[in-house]
Amino acid sequence: MRVLVIIPAYNEEESILQVVKNLETANTGCDYIVINDCSKDSTEKILDDNDINHIDLPVNLGLTGAVQTGYKYAYYKGYDAAIQFDGDGQHLPEYIPELVREIEAGNDIVIGSRFVEEKKHHSMRMLGSRIITAMIKLTTGVVVNDPTSGMRIINRKLIKDYAFEMNRKPEPDTLAYQIKKGFRVKEVQVRMEERIGGTSIYSGLGSSIKYMVKVLITILFFN
Repeated sequence: MRVLVIIPAYNEEESILQVVKNLETANTGCDYIVINDCSKDSTEKILDDNDINHIDLPVNLGLTGAVQTGYKYAYYKGYDAAIQFDGDGQHLPEYIPELVREIEAGNDIVIGSRFVEEKKHHSMRMLGSRIITAMIKLTTGVVVNDPTSGMRIINRKLIKDYAFEMNRKPEPDTLAYQIKKGFRVKEVQVRMEERIGGTSIYSGLGSSIKYMVKVLITILFFN
């Protein structure tokens, strides 16, 4: 099975080189592509100087556009599966083979989950995650313990769907939509690190609440 690791990167100068080195050292057997989302820092220079396989977007498309670019690359290059993998150092490549095995076992989407065997801690961010989990269960009957995890792999059929459908955001509402369409979702327990550098686009209470409300509305009314 040919697998592509898609690494969206926006202003990841502090982490991107280490992320790629860790991926190469892990020897997962997967190819990778970094999607440089018109970074304003030295991310592009680091990618060029170190001969890292990447695409430089001419304008900032945001996470959805960057990941979709990676899926289009995967589709046209004939990959059987594609993994979304953060460029900030939170995701660990040693879990990739297990994700791939679950796709080979017949699952359509496999999520690297922090909460299959471990419980969620109590915080405002985890409260949002609990609410999204409950809403997905309410609307689909399926429990997804870590719906906001950005580490996930999809099969060839969904690569095409995500690459060419403009509404296929890498978010929990899209996950709920795919479950309703009959796609099989599996979670695999993983550990995640703190980000090496930079700032999350969802940092701050206001941003987190806005994100959660938007996702919940979409799950309830637009799926």
